[in-house]
Amino acid sequence: MSMNNKQRWMGGVVLLGGGVLLAALLLKGKEEIYQNQTPTPPVANVQQQGKAAPTEETVQLQPLTVDVATEKRLLEEQRRSREKAVAEQEAKAAEFLRMQQQAEADAARKAAEEYAAANARRKAAQESSDNIPPELNVDDKTKAQQKIEADKKLQQQKQAQQKAEAEKKLTEQKRQATAEAEKKAAEDKKRHAEAEKRAADEKKQRLEEQRKAEEKKAAEDKKRKLEEQRKADADKKAADEKKAAEEKKRKAEEAKKKAEADKARDLLENGDKQWMVQVALAANEANADAVAAKLRAKGYRVTKSPTSKGIRIMVGPSKDRETADATRKKINSDASLGMKSAWVIDWVPLDRR
Repeated sequence: MSMNNKQRWMGGVVLLGGGVLLAALLLKGKEEIYQNQTPTPPVANVQQQGKAAPTEETVQLQPLTVDVATEKRLLEEQRRSREKAVAEQEAKAAEFLRMQQQAEADAARKAAEEYAAANARRKAAQESSDNIPPELNVDDKTKAQQKIEADKKLQQQKQAQQKAEAEKKLTEQKRQATAEAEKKAAEDKKRHAEAEKRAADEKKQRLEEQRKAEEKKAAEDKKRKLEEQRKADADKKAADEKKAAEEKKRKAEEAKKKAEADKARDLLENGDKQWMVQVALAANEANADAVAAKLRAKGYRVTKSPTSKGIRIMVGPSKDRETADATRKKINSDASLGMKSAWVIDWVPLDRR
């Protein structure tokens, strides 16, 4: 195997190994970024795999304030995870680039050592050979030197190209990670804004319902107070009317009694008079009947007349005062009657009043 083929073979091995390592690191980094960027669903909305979706009766949603706080915490954890994943990916890419550069440097160093050894052997062979003209040795040395320089330039170009491609891939990876992080942050911000809007709407709705309930309660209290006031006014009016009616009735009765008393007095003073012996003044009708029965048993003519103070029991009438006075004395002296306080009055019957 010639020197050039050996160098090409070693460069191909280095490039192939570096490409495989870079692809593995990129694939692993993307998987980690995807896993870190996968949002954790809220507890209230997660359905376990293999289970039926919970019904409306079994799901207990957390209050909105707890969801917002939980979502903020999850967003912050996701942001930190993304930043950590990006930093780890950058560190891995830098390590891979360093390892590739080290491998390239080792391959170049080894190729230079092998080339130096081959050149030394060739030089020794040329010095020991007397059949080869000096001009030919100079040409071979110049061609070998030019080939080494060309291979070195080609190796440097390949290394520069590989480095540029690695940097380009790293930059593209950073750009994608940054774009995805910004997109995720925008989505998180949008979700956060929607959550805050929902919370504000629900708070506004609760306040509106509370205001309506307070207004309804105030209206009901006002209506109840008006009803109570109306009822109190009606009761007061009815009481006043009843009191006025009673007062009016009382005054009418008093006026009637006064008129009857005035009429009786006028009849007693100016009309036809009869002389009666008033025996007693009973408090009720039963007592009056008992006294009247005693008098009737003795043969007296008894008359009862109601008054404002009781029931008057009288014996008579007599046409003159002397006859009535004699009857009074007889009644007072009768011990069986027990009526010693009889007296003579001038009396007008009700039919003549």
